[in-house]
Amino acid sequence: MMVYTEEKIHKALTFPMPSLLLRIVLLLLPSLLAATGTADDICIVGSGISGASTAFFLTNYTTSLPQLRVFERRGKVGGRLATVTIGGEDFEAGGAIIHPRNLHVRRFAALLGLSARDDGDDDWLGIWDGGRFVFSTLRPPPPGSSWLRRRLHGLANSLVLLRRYGLSLLKMDSFVQEMLQKFLLYYNGFESRPVFDSVEEMLKWSGLYGLTQRTLEEELIDAGLNSQTISELVTVITRINYGQSVSISGLAGAVSLAGSESGLWAIKGGNWQLAAGLLKTANATLHLQEGIDSISDAGDYYVLKSNEGHEYNCKVTVVATPLDEVNIKFAPPISIPPRKMQHTHATFVKGLLNPKFFGLGSVSDIPELIATMELPDIPFSSISVLKKHGEHDMTYKVFSRAKLDDTLLDQIFSIREETIRIDWPAYPHYHAPEDFAPIILDGKHLYYVNTFESAASAMETGAVAAENVARLIISRLPLGLRAGLSSAASELHIKSFTGEQDSGRVDL
Repeated sequence: MMVYTEEKIHKALTFPMPSLLLRIVLLLLPSLLAATGTADDICIVGSGISGASTAFFLTNYTTSLPQLRVFERRGKVGGRLATVTIGGEDFEAGGAIIHPRNLHVRRFAALLGLSARDDGDDDWLGIWDGGRFVFSTLRPPPPGSSWLRRRLHGLANSLVLLRRYGLSLLKMDSFVQEMLQKFLLYYNGFESRPVFDSVEEMLKWSGLYGLTQRTLEEELIDAGLNSQTISELVTVITRINYGQSVSISGLAGAVSLAGSESGLWAIKGGNWQLAAGLLKTANATLHLQEGIDSISDAGDYYVLKSNEGHEYNCKVTVVATPLDEVNIKFAPPISIPPRKMQHTHATFVKGLLNPKFFGLGSVSDIPELIATMELPDIPFSSISVLKKHGEHDMTYKVFSRAKLDDTLLDQIFSIREETIRIDWPAYPHYHAPEDFAPIILDGKHLYYVNTFESAASAMETGAVAAENVARLIISRLPLGLRAGLSSAASELHIKSFTGEQDSGRVDL
């Protein structure tokens, strides 16, 4: 018979306690670890060109920086910079072109060791009105043609355009060049370029604000363009580049027209590598497949709650994604003007166009770039040849404002071996006069880079807006500014990682 002495009773009662405490600690451990990071962290929501550029400029302009965290709800970086694989080859699915005067992106590419892909300027353009081609440029010379033949072809094409549109071509170019000269002010040195805490102030300083308050059509009429040029050439450009008509605001329209100039290029292997390289260079902690559900002001810092159930304490929070179609809850609530995103449906088809759909007798008669006028019965904005695999095998990209169903695609194409559809919330739906959300959303350290998109949306505008936000953060926090930045245009300090790439992909 077991005798329960006072000592044994005491041991029986006290022995389970360490085990019980351990269980409690283990149960509480996830919540104890959930609030990761210190309240000095700088957190960036979005890994597209705006978020990646913000991270890069913060690192590049300072001598020391707290931990950078970048959150991306998708499984890869780049945001609206992405590629699609069709027929075993990669093609740009999002932001596709870089202008020769996009100085930030040019420097990023050079310093990251990324190679340029130049597709040439020999697109064979046809403007379609839903029934026929009302205008087309000349067929390009065959591949491998001499420089002289290509040069003569370019001159002949210029004469064809001049014959149809007259001096309006020169007036359109003058309008675009004036915009570009003003935009170049954003690359001035620190001493001659202020830090801006609002988009309105930023645009007024460069002389571009007025273009956001009137439509492109109004601006071009005042510039002396004739109605045929506006309804045909200008319209097809805005439909291709922004999926919208000439009723868009003037600055977005001018940026769109600049996107039709010669010398355009892209990154070999995909423009998304710009964002990947900048984030790697910034030594940011990257949280892939972790979206932010809420951002709360906790006094001296912000608490970010993610869809993974984690919490992060951040001294500074930068929203580098459009807030128009994401469901982030802010406490206290923020106030921004309503803005719609323009959805562009990109349909990639490996196959062959049907010449009968376009009233033609042969595939060889179809222009390589089919642009369309602003008419209600035309179901797409443009169709372009991405690659010719053979006489009867090509890869195409179709832009439209709505999804193209299989029945319609089978009318447009005589052969469809592979089809991929992507619905992009690509850019704002522009209208004049534009209204802008604040850059500083709460008067403290909650910043919004993508408010600048209400002026114009492109890789370079994202980088320019990000650079200003980085400088704004530095000006409002005790961060050490890198020597030599105050007196001249900044040099970008960046380590090339060309040798670290594998098949065109950056190992993050």
